[in-house]
Amino acid sequence: MARIHRLSPRLANQIAAGEVVERPASVVKEVLENAVDAGATRIEVDVEEGGVKLIRIRDNGQGMEPDDLPLALARHATSKIHSLEDLERVGSLGFRGEALASIGSVSRLTLTSNHRDDSSEGCSALCEGRDMEVAVKPAPHPRGTTVEVRDLFFNTPARRKFLRTEKTEFNHLEEVVKRLALSRFDVGFSLRHNGRGIHSLRPADSTAERQRRVASVCGPAFMEQAVYVEHERGGLRLWGWVGLPTFSRSQADLQYFFVNGRVIRDKLVAHAVKQAYRDVLYHGRHPAFVLYLELDPALVDVNVHPTKHEVRFRDGREVHNFIFSSLHKALADVRPGQGGSDPVSALGAGETVDLQTGEIRAQSALAWGGPAPAPALSEGRAMPVGGYQGYSSAPASPVRAAEQMRAYGQLHPANAPLPEAEAEDVPPLGYALAQLKGIYILAENASGLVLVDMHAAHERITYERLKLARDAEGIRSQPLLVPQAVAVSSREVALALENSELFARLGMQVDGAGEESLLIRQIPVALRDSNVEQLLRDVLSDLAEYGSSDRIEAHMDEILSTMACHGSVRANRRLTLPEMNALLRDMEETERAGQCNHGRPTWTQLGLDELDRLFLRGR
Repeated sequence: MARIHRLSPRLANQIAAGEVVERPASVVKEVLENAVDAGATRIEVDVEEGGVKLIRIRDNGQGMEPDDLPLALARHATSKIHSLEDLERVGSLGFRGEALASIGSVSRLTLTSNHRDDSSEGCSALCEGRDMEVAVKPAPHPRGTTVEVRDLFFNTPARRKFLRTEKTEFNHLEEVVKRLALSRFDVGFSLRHNGRGIHSLRPADSTAERQRRVASVCGPAFMEQAVYVEHERGGLRLWGWVGLPTFSRSQADLQYFFVNGRVIRDKLVAHAVKQAYRDVLYHGRHPAFVLYLELDPALVDVNVHPTKHEVRFRDGREVHNFIFSSLHKALADVRPGQGGSDPVSALGAGETVDLQTGEIRAQSALAWGGPAPAPALSEGRAMPVGGYQGYSSAPASPVRAAEQMRAYGQLHPANAPLPEAEAEDVPPLGYALAQLKGIYILAENASGLVLVDMHAAHERITYERLKLARDAEGIRSQPLLVPQAVAVSSREVALALENSELFARLGMQVDGAGEESLLIRQIPVALRDSNVEQLLRDVLSDLAEYGSSDRIEAHMDEILSTMACHGSVRANRRLTLPEMNALLRDMEETERAGQCNHGRPTWTQLGLDELDRLFLRGR
């Protein structure tokens, strides 16, 4: 008897189902993608018992001919690719042609379709998880297709035992619908569970409608604390919404990234986003975002994972740097009172940390701005900066403390209320009123009361000033008296030599000393007390994994952050009104002024409406 034999078609399909069909959500994903590829503009999803008992998905796409139904249920049969060239430029969500065959091998599947406008026509095919000829029979159906999946895993009880509770399975299924709803704004979606409507999303064509859909899927709090991003360079286009650093999560559960309309979870993308949020996000928190990357399909391989959740970019380093630079600039440009593109409106005043949802909401009225002028010390004030005055090479701010005080006096003659006509002339953070307990600055702006943590705010200002000075002067390096040898792999030696220019820009000189050895000859002055060997290993690891690394910059930024912390105003330091106003003006000019170096918020707004509620005014 031959030791090698062919698998039966049924067993082959069930093995394939192990890769494609993990749970009811997997079925919904595959069928929804087919509906979108068929040109549907309306998709209805009905499920029962979390999708285990029934999944019914109806679309108004182009439908199928009667002769196509048996082929649709066969393995490796598809209308989406015809040659290797098509596979290299995949533009559809599905393309392998094994989804329906795999689903049919572990369920009772009925496929009904009609490619004509006459609803009296149409055909139906049935597959019940066993070897059989697919019988096609007439079935009235409007233009489009309905896929009905009953009793999932009825013939593979071991697989069914691994399913979770009905609620858990439905949550996974709902997440699939949400992802596709975010990827295709031009398609309407409805979802019903056990006869109860869960989602009803109309097609979203305008910007406002898209924002409403994102708010419906991700929650209104996200859109209230998100800014719109759009950047294009070298054939790459990135657009979407990123949450402010103060709107962070305890888990990475509000992160959606799409490549040419396909939702992915990619380590390279995650690393680029993490880098962009590096020094504005509170420790241990995760950013929230809905982002779309568009590029030539030939530059990305979507056929690297059975569930198509991962992709491979032809030039991963370029994609990484593009995503990082786009988001880094976007987050830097969010400052109080800056003009530019219209932002998504900020959250209402006085929001705080929600420990249940893991969302931090501490600021409001942050605007989306253009490039910032270089922050600098204003003349005529005594703002302490420790021993680091020499780091500031920027010109003096045009806003003088004396001018601020004159304007403040005009706005408040004899403690009169703020005139309505002059409210537009008030700076975004207003003018200082007093200092509270030597910690907080109280200021009045056009919206009401502003509270500023003076140490956190000045810490960010000093930190950004130190970084500007470092970038203007370049990174100072020092040669090692005795070069430090580091044992590495031959692959890491090649990687270090390939990236010698990168190390040189960062103030390090790394030479090869053999097939499995490197020599560190020069290091940045700021890192002379650091574990340079471990840093080199970490950088090489990042270069191998992502094609980029920011560990050296991160270490130097940590040192500057510590210097800024020690050089900033401390608690119980009494400031004069000119000093407080000068600090507010510097905040309005400084990038990332909404958070200190450790990711804590630096200011918050209490509007008049909230103050009225506190004192029951108008009731």
